[in-house]
Amino acid sequence: MFAVIKTGGKQYRVTENDVLVVEKLVAEAGDTVQFDQVLMIGEDGKAPTVGAPLIDKAAVTAEVVRQTRGEKVIIFKKRRRQNSRRKNGHRQDLTLVKITGISATGAKKPAAKKAAPKKAAEDKPAAEKKAPAKKAAAKKTAAKKAPAKKAAAKKAD
Repeated sequence: MFAVIKTGGKQYRVTENDVLVVEKLVAEAGDTVQFDQVLMIGEDGKAPTVGAPLIDKAAVTAEVVRQTRGEKVIIFKKRRRQNSRRKNGHRQDLTLVKITGISATGAKKPAAKKAAPKKAAEDKPAAEKKAPAKKAAAKKTAAKKAPAKKAAAKKAD
């Protein structure tokens, strides 16, 4: 399945799992964005659905991979015989997105569950973490001291 979407004044033909560089979107890395301006949706072996100009309720969902900047473009203007020159540079802000789903009806696919990082150890207070280690250390030192006293008593006899 593919779709033609419009964003940033440009049109892109996308399929699922495509990585795309678009004009800057206001989103953080890892956020999910939805493109509602879908111009066309097509499937293999079927006639494509074309909007007039947009397809109602169609949506393309994507995940923001990262925010980046484009290559530097030099703008140089010169007026001959006027001793007039001007040099400027420009780097466009861009967003890298990965297409996660295409829906003709606007229904969202259930997102694949990611394993949540284990925070159980971080949630415990520092005192609870250190307490078992101190108890074990105290037992070890007590065990070491007792045989030393017995050995000293045997040597004295």
